[in-house]
Amino acid sequence: MKSVFTAAAVAALIATAACAPVIEGGPPMDLPPGLQETAQVGSITMSSGWLDAEEDFSDTFSEEVREELSRCMYGTAPIDVRVHVERLERADRAGVLLNGDGMHTLEGTVEFVDPSRGNLVVGRFPISVATTAGGRLAGLIGDRQMMVSEEFGRSVCEQAFGRNPRDPGPHNATRG
Repeated sequence: MKSVFTAAAVAALIATAACAPVIEGGPPMDLPPGLQETAQVGSITMSSGWLDAEEDFSDTFSEEVREELSRCMYGTAPIDVRVHVERLERADRAGVLLNGDGMHTLEGTVEFVDPSRGNLVVGRFPISVATTAGGRLAGLIGDRQMMVSEEFGRSVCEQAFGRNPRDPGPHNATRG
């Protein structure tokens, strides 16, 4: 009986730890000016509470955010990025097909952490983005997670580094 209780307690601890935010939390904090020019993307860690998303959301999100950040964090000092996604809403495919429009939204908090200084948090930004579903065809077959994740990464670049990582054009999944 004792081992069953112990196993259940361990399982509960693991389950709650998996959803725990990876961020420390606190008020927004701008990056130091020198770091804006010398930072390079290190690791990206994502956490969330329960989200209504496909199983590959974490992978898609991390890949898109890394791609955007690598375009605005082009220095040589590795800085780790921690993201806690608080809300994700994607336009309903059937609604977009019928109406021709819809929005994908994503909210979260991003912390930049310097591993060379004992994982000191050197920047913190609340990020909230919305992007269009892209019309009937894109809304029906487009990768909704990729679109909103790319927009999130672009917003992180703009808020933390003051620069848009991409020029407008057809290479963007968002309004760019």
